[in-house]
This record gives sequence, C-alpha cells and structure tokens, in this order.
Amino acid sequence: METLTTRGRAARLGATAIGLVLLLAGTVWGTDDNFPFGPFRMYSTSNPPDAPAPDTRVEGVDTSGAVLDLDQNATGIRRAEIEGQQDRYAADPTLLAEVADAYAERHPGAAALVEVRIVIRWHGIRAGRPTGRHTDQTVVRWQAPR
Repeated sequence: METLTTRGRAARLGATAIGLVLLLAGTVWGTDDNFPFGPFRMYSTSNPPDAPAPDTRVEGVDTSGAVLDLDQNATGIRRAEIEGQQDRYAADPTLLAEVADAYAERHPGAAALVEVRIVIRWHGIRAGRPTGRHTDQTVVRWQAPR
C-alpha cells in the first residue's frame, strides 16, 4: 500500500476546503440554480399549514375554442421548465409562442393554438389538510397575432 505524498495530501485538503466553502456560501446566499452548492428549496422549506398550495399548469386555446392541457406529452416541455422560467414568461409573454410551436410540431394536423397561458390552481388548505376548494389564477397569457 502506497501513502500519499505531502503534496497529494495538500491537494486533497485544498479541494475539500474549496468544496466546503462553496457549500457553505451556497447555503447562505445561494438559490436553486446553484444546486448542489445552493439549497434545493423544494425540499428545504414548507408552506404554513393554512396557506394554499399552488399547482402550475400550461393550457392552450385552439382556433375552435377548445381548451387543451399543454403538458409534457403535448409539447415535450416539462412543467418544471415552465415553472423555472415563469418570471421570464411574465416579463415577455411572447416567449409562450415557443410552447405553441412545440405543440404544433408534435400535432401537425391539429387546430392551431391562438392562446397559451400559465395558470396556477391554488388548492385550499386548512390545518395542513386539503379543503377540496380551489381557485385558478392566470399569471401569464400570450395570444397569437390576428
């Protein structure tokens, strides 16, 4: 069995120290984007027991007026990607045209989408238990040019 040289030990200790500093800095000042050196908020926090629980979805309206669920199967875009970029969509709703394009690409014979919207369904919670009531809030809306 070989032993590490002094230089090898110093390199390992230095790498370990850098990793620990990054982990500590990410924990104090980091966001989800800094994972694994930042907190993964989804697992590190919880909502108050009486706060409504959000459930984000993307829906579209086609030329016939039908409302469609634009989930991953319909567009190839994961809900987490939409949620992670929600602030960008809110700042520039025309970015939702990409969702309409992704839907059209996967459904070439379907009616065109004239509207895409991000909707949050707020599920009522009382004492940590669902109440069975909900309200929908459209947070971003894009409409195709006419």
